[in-house]
Amino acid sequence: MIRSAHLRVYLPEERVGRYPRHLPGRSAGPVAASDHFVWGEPTVEDAFLADYDGRTYVCPRYPRLRMLEGVLAFSNAYPSSGLLPERTVRHVAAELEELRSEVPTARSYILSSPWHVPLRWFLPFAAEQRTFYELGDGRSIRYRTLLGRGRPRVHRATEVLDDAGFDESVVDQVRDLARWLDEFTSEAMLELDYGTVASLFTDGDLVMDESAAEVATSIAALAELDYEAAGRSYASVASRWAHAQALTFAN
Repeated sequence: MIRSAHLRVYLPEERVGRYPRHLPGRSAGPVAASDHFVWGEPTVEDAFLADYDGRTYVCPRYPRLRMLEGVLAFSNAYPSSGLLPERTVRHVAAELEELRSEVPTARSYILSSPWHVPLRWFLPFAAEQRTFYELGDGRSIRYRTLLGRGRPRVHRATEVLDDAGFDESVVDQVRDLARWLDEFTSEAMLELDYGTVASLFTDGDLVMDESAAEVATSIAALAELDYEAAGRSYASVASRWAHAQALTFAN
């Protein structure tokens, strides 16, 4: 099983209406997108529901939309791989366009990452927003904040990294995250969920995990042009995730 972490945007329930609650473990079986891809999520149109700060929030899954976007993202990332026939890409693009025309409000409320949490995902969150929850036979971590509080932190990080002269490929990944977050209302709730990636760590490792704090410290040091302190904080969080991230390329 591929272990995955998720970044989810939840809207206030009154903005999106009621959805059937997503039940973890429920499966409609794998769904083949083509001869080349298998989708492991159930394809029913349900949603994650969460209570936060006295309100109920909803994160629609839109599984088919995300599957089609994922196929096209893979094709764009590896255009010369030869793994996807051109006719398959055209078919997926046409189906995605049709879906968006039928449901103009449909969009991806969820980003997923296999085997690790991308470090840029920690940018919207403060250390004290970390909580633990039970998942299967172990525990996992999640961070939650209102988007109106977390989004400015991402934009600020983009400016700091740009001013510090980081490579455009690095800054662009943070810009892409900011652009995605900009699609949603400030009233939304943003959740970073380690999900099953947490099982790659011991309970002791999870308790000692201060990834969001270290990312924030690194950005703050960069803003003060203290490259030594920034490097120490970044090295600490990067080393924690190095093994998990290596699994992405080993699979």
